[in-house]
Amino acid sequence: MRRTMWMMRSSSMAVTASLALIATSAAAQIATDPQTPTAPAATEAPADDIVVTGSRIRRDPLDQPSPVVTVDESAIARTGLSSVADVLQRLPASSGGLNSKFNSSGNFGNPPDGGGVGAGSAVLDLRYLGPKRTLVLVDGLRYVNGASASGIPATVDLNSIPSSMIERIEVLQSGASTQYGSDAIAGVVNIITKQNQKGFKASAQYGQFLGDNDGETQDYQLSYGIGSQGVHVVAGGYYTKQKSVSAADRDISQFPNPGQTSCTDPIGGCSSFTPLGRFLVNGQNLTLRGPVSGRPVYDPTLATGNFKQFTAADRFNFAPLNYFLTPVERYGGFINTRAEFSDALNLRVKAVYNRRNSQNQAAFLPLGIGPDVGNGNLLDTLSVDATNPYNPFGVTLVPGQNYTAIFRRLVEAGQRTYSQQVDTMSLTGTLDGKFQMLGHTWYWDANAVIGYNDAKQLFTGNINSAKLAQAIGPVSQCTGPCVPFNFFGGVGSITPEMLAFIGFDEHDRSRQKLNDYTANLSGELFDLPGGPVGIAVGYEHRAQYGSFTPDPVIQAGLGADIPAQAASGRFNVDEVYGEIRLPLLRDVPFFSSLELNGAARHSNYSTFGGNTTFSGGALWKPVSDLLLRGQYAESLRAPSIGELFGAQSRFDASIDDPCTSATGGQFAGNATVRSNCIANGVPANGSYAEPQGGQLPVLTGGNPDLQPETSRTLVFGGVYSPTWARGGALSALSLEANYYDIKVSDAIASIPAQVLLSRCAQSGDALSCGAIRRSPSGIVTAINGLLLNTGGIRTKGVDATLTVRSSETGAGRFGLYVSGNYLLKYAEQTPSTDGTTSTDYVGTERGSPDQAYPHFKGLATIDWSLGPIAASVTGRYIDNVHEIAPENELKSRFYTDFQIQFRPAWMDSSMALTLGVNNLFDKDPPACFSCSLNNFDPTTYDIPGRFGYARLSYGF
Repeated sequence: MRRTMWMMRSSSMAVTASLALIATSAAAQIATDPQTPTAPAATEAPADDIVVTGSRIRRDPLDQPSPVVTVDESAIARTGLSSVADVLQRLPASSGGLNSKFNSSGNFGNPPDGGGVGAGSAVLDLRYLGPKRTLVLVDGLRYVNGASASGIPATVDLNSIPSSMIERIEVLQSGASTQYGSDAIAGVVNIITKQNQKGFKASAQYGQFLGDNDGETQDYQLSYGIGSQGVHVVAGGYYTKQKSVSAADRDISQFPNPGQTSCTDPIGGCSSFTPLGRFLVNGQNLTLRGPVSGRPVYDPTLATGNFKQFTAADRFNFAPLNYFLTPVERYGGFINTRAEFSDALNLRVKAVYNRRNSQNQAAFLPLGIGPDVGNGNLLDTLSVDATNPYNPFGVTLVPGQNYTAIFRRLVEAGQRTYSQQVDTMSLTGTLDGKFQMLGHTWYWDANAVIGYNDAKQLFTGNINSAKLAQAIGPVSQCTGPCVPFNFFGGVGSITPEMLAFIGFDEHDRSRQKLNDYTANLSGELFDLPGGPVGIAVGYEHRAQYGSFTPDPVIQAGLGADIPAQAASGRFNVDEVYGEIRLPLLRDVPFFSSLELNGAARHSNYSTFGGNTTFSGGALWKPVSDLLLRGQYAESLRAPSIGELFGAQSRFDASIDDPCTSATGGQFAGNATVRSNCIANGVPANGSYAEPQGGQLPVLTGGNPDLQPETSRTLVFGGVYSPTWARGGALSALSLEANYYDIKVSDAIASIPAQVLLSRCAQSGDALSCGAIRRSPSGIVTAINGLLLNTGGIRTKGVDATLTVRSSETGAGRFGLYVSGNYLLKYAEQTPSTDGTTSTDYVGTERGSPDQAYPHFKGLATIDWSLGPIAASVTGRYIDNVHEIAPENELKSRFYTDFQIQFRPAWMDSSMALTLGVNNLFDKDPPACFSCSLNNFDPTTYDIPGRFGYARLSYGF
């Protein structure tokens, strides 16, 4: 579909700020400045040639039926960020999502959403509804989902889209399944690519955290466009490299809990897997006094020998061995071609390639055997034979008889690393044109999209439990390459020969494929008093395939890290839609314009059958400066391949068990909790005393019986953009506010593990208690987190935006942009034995998986330009929240970003030097006890430190 120069230029002039976000319904009025040379481009195309995100009918963008926020190419550059996802996650309507601040490949495994961890990828989550409920499009068409060799995600990896090809991004903040099909529940992200560039553009940027001298980032982009005689070509490429930040180099992440200074602190959190080992043998809780050469001596009285009682001081601090910011390298290219044969026929071809190399890192492998470890595989059943030359106990250690667990931190093998190599390719072909019918212009297009994502992951530091069984079994059977294994000697006792026998490099792989074919027709039927009746109809056939193939050793259940099984699946869908626009009145008293609109879409899925969604709305301008609108939309989200067919895996959640007798638990002080916990399998004598703050295993997996989610969205709002503000001291003034109410039914999710633990302990809920499995000693060995159509989600809020721009003055030009989101409600309903339980999360920090729900988030930018110099200051505010468990306030944060740019006149203003600092006043994120890693919420807050950058650009 044709994108006009008018829209491109008006978008780029909107707000010269570090994040220029404007409501499309008012964008043209805000952007059109008669003193700016590019403003007359508005005459290059009629309004009926413009397609806006959220409607298939060509229309005047001033009358956008739903709220849309636009981020253009220059606005992205002004943030100093090298990832488009990081830019979009700053939107007040965004609730974050996966990004490079997550380091959770092996520490935690596959989260209980059926999609895999997606390590190294980045997504956008609108309205706190999860990234799988936000649809990502490229030029109005679907894009292949991403993968990271750790599952089958249901989301597009924004890091797989070359940033050099992005002209602007339009974010529709409303449901749009009638226009675009499944997944558009929270909204739509439409990435518009460069199609009309003339000449060369390039930029080079370097940045790092000032003072800390880490997190170095390089970002290089270039593109070139030519066009003549109806043929236009734009091609480009980019290279981005972000180095890591270590948790050891930030104060907040020195220990597993905020403010912790030692593993002996009552809050706990340090690991039982220690370099010296922990041995639950003969009813004793033992560790070594120190490293042992040869076979250690065991004295049952512990008065002599090499063993002593295990205490909190012996636990292992794994926290500083993680990444705070993960290293990522991305490069790719694109080519966009358009051949205009006539008004009736155009051919467009777009090819995209992207490579991502990323890495996550975890502490040394925690190797454990015995039923209390809860591996869920062969390791829980291994015996250490009496003939093992390092067994100090003189008898065979049999699980559940004379030992329940042996823990050992495998420091000799080095840290665990998870390295991803991800290739994404997309090829799009479009035929389009226009013709005359019924006295009006009609438009048609036919599109084909073929997308492919191939991800490989190499994990170093794992071990083969079958070989471990041979190495600790009867020494007579440890022959050939087998080397007897030493659990009991402490640091340095595991030799390279031992590791060579039991260790292996794990190779995992995942793939996603997309074939999408669409045809659309739009035009005008006849005239009403308010204008011509517009319609759009279309058809779509889409086929998707996904697979996840873990290493054969992992599939055999023989690994010591996160278990996983192979999974694959596919589905196809056929859809038809129709949309209508009815302009009833125009230019009469109290009705500068009045319009009704509606749409319907019918889908037929191979996995569950048919479904029909509807939407409708009204736009009313009582006067030309004021637009009022209301929209009702039904939306659908079909179960994804991972949700339907994902095989069982494990997620180690950082949550607290109320049933522990340790500090922070409720077993000792609450009779009701004690009774319910005993009924759930906790020893009545209070011997179960695992410290709070650890990780508990949640079993995840798909469910082929899942049904689609459905939702309804109500949006009411208005835009005030007065004509009196387009001259004199001001060149533009716009105020927009929108109220939204979204209700999701049959939401696909697992019941949160913390909810299950709390319900079981507090009320003895049979459904919750039945999902929890414990060992005889009371330790949680599994929590059932399989996916269900769990219940519902309800969220309500208000978005508001103010944009003010001055005319040219002797002191330069000034601009103010303010945007905010006030969250009124976010509640989830989950099933219980007695029906459903509703939990409202507004004002809280959820923790593991991390997510804050502040009442208010806001962003404000003041910018100034005078001749060759431009500067801006941006403030980002996040309201305070409270952790659900434990009680802790995460106080509000206000981040300040500053940027200054110089364009020398002798370079015809085409060359620019830009300097900037993000988080100018070095605000640390608030400390979080329940968050998964590094004691902060990476979906919401910046990592500690000032990030400074310098960029040299040409043509931007």
